[in-house]
Amino acid sequence: MQLWGLLILLLVVVMGMIAEAGKNKKEKGKKVLSDCEDWEWGPCTPNSKDCGVGTREGTCSEETKKLKCKIPCNWKKAFGADCRYKFENWGACDAATGLKARSGTLKKALYKAKCDDTIQVTKPCAPKSKSKAKGKKGKGKE
Repeated sequence: MQLWGLLILLLVVVMGMIAEAGKNKKEKGKKVLSDCEDWEWGPCTPNSKDCGVGTREGTCSEETKKLKCKIPCNWKKAFGADCRYKFENWGACDAATGLKARSGTLKKALYKAKCDDTIQVTKPCAPKSKSKAKGKKGKGKE
C-alpha cells in the first residue's frame, strides 16, 4: 500500500514539473515591449531603394524603438504602404485620356498612419490586341 502511495506522489510531482517547464517556454516567447501605451510610429523606411526590408521608428514619452518592416515592391506610392483600401472594379476606358479609374475606401490604417478616407487611382487602358486567326497548324486540308 505504501508503494502505491509513493508511486502516485512521484507521478504527481513529475506532472507538476512538466507543467512548469511548459509555462517557462511560453513565457520566454513573449517580449515585454514597454510600459508605455501611446506609441507614435513613423512610416516604414526601406534600407535601400524604395521597397523591401526596412525599419519603422516609434516614440513614446522619452523612449525610442525601431521595428523591422517590409514595403512590398508593388506598393502604391500615392497612398503609402500603411494604408489599406478596398477598391471597386475598374471603370470604362476614357478615350480622351487613355486611362481607366477606380476608387477605394479606407479599410485599415496601420500604425496610426494618416490616410485619406477615399482615394482615386488610375492606370493606362490596355491596348486593343488584334485577334489571331484560329487555325490548326501543320494539318491543312488537301
